Amino acid sequence: MARRERVMTMSVELPLWRALAGYRVLTMLYAVGFFATAYGGFARPWVAVGYYCVLFVWTVATLPKVASAASCTKRFLAADLTIALTGILLTTVADAPERIQSGGPTLPSIWTAGSVLAFAIKGGWRWAAFASTAVAVANLVERGTPARDTIHNVILVWVASIAIGYVVEVARASERTLARALEIEAATRERERLARDIHDGVLQVLAMVQRRGAVLGGEAAELGRMAGEQEVALRTLVAGGLVPVSRVSQDAAEGAVVRVVEEPAEQTGPVDLRSLLAPFAAARVNLAEPGAPVLLPAPAAKELAAAVGAALDNVRGHAGEDARAWILVEDEPGEVIITVRDDGPGIPEGRLAQAEGEGRLGVAQSIRGRLRDLGGSAELISTPGQGTEVELTVPKEKKDKNVRRGKAGQR
Repeated sequence: MARRERVMTMSVELPLWRALAGYRVLTMLYAVGFFATAYGGFARPWVAVGYYCVLFVWTVATLPKVASAASCTKRFLAADLTIALTGILLTTVADAPERIQSGGPTLPSIWTAGSVLAFAIKGGWRWAAFASTAVAVANLVERGTPARDTIHNVILVWVASIAIGYVVEVARASERTLARALEIEAATRERERLARDIHDGVLQVLAMVQRRGAVLGGEAAELGRMAGEQEVALRTLVAGGLVPVSRVSQDAAEGAVVRVVEEPAEQTGPVDLRSLLAPFAAARVNLAEPGAPVLLPAPAAKELAAAVGAALDNVRGHAGEDARAWILVEDEPGEVIITVRDDGPGIPEGRLAQAEGEGRLGVAQSIRGRLRDLGGSAELISTPGQGTEVELTVPKEKKDKNVRRGKAGQR
């Protein structure tokens, strides 16, 4: 059985959540230990003891909440920030005013930064800005006056949390873009595998039905003809379906958004002429082309393909529906040559001049006119009873007529 491609995804946020959980535990122990060493300096130590009991239980009980973005809900973040702000404001009740004015730490101390970081990892820099602003206001209220150390600490927490939130957004966008790229790569490989299976199975069966139907004749011949048409259509679909879908990545607040887009109607770069000629292949139209891309400027490629289509229309219109046609593509160093040949009855001598005089300008305008505008040429060779051959030649780089005339005048 063929091996299927699987896209494995991993979260770049998972290490951040683990680090946050460890940070919360360590900073909680730090705050409790610092209080134990300065117990005698507190005016109302029982208020601090009650708060630290709540802080200890809350930190340990909510460790699963900071394990991932899914478990870290908005309700938890609001409650966590409330506990941090309450501890800051309770400092004025539990601690002595002298210690507060001298720059003593708040009750939660640096544990408050963990609450702000949770906002940053969960919602990015905007959420971090909101949480750090609330902490800044609480610190200013606790100090009473905007002291130098207080402003320094507030700005540090503010800048650090916003920076971390922005980095998290960038990491999340990169992760989603990478995951989408892996999905596209896996889908492309799966299409290639299906194309190989189709080529080895279905296309060969259709080709065999076509050959056997032609030998048996009658209704089997009609069935063989239909199988041949389906073979050509399926082969064209398989060859063209391996081109990856055009996609555009956009950065958003939630991450990278990859959307399917349509190619612009007018392409300015080179175009593979084979892709424009592939739809002409059918049960009675054989297309022979090089294995490498045949690159031409987009306008020239489209006009050349339209001229080939006009030549095939003439085959169907004048040689009949049962006539066979062959398209040969030759990629020369300086030009591209396309030959369209059929096995029809040919064109009687003088018929083209008569048609042009009657106002039917299919060959004159649709074929020769297009090639003349491209700087190329169209040669038509027809022998009554032996079919018609149209040779279209287009230079790969169209030269300016005025430049050529100028050079001729200098000579």
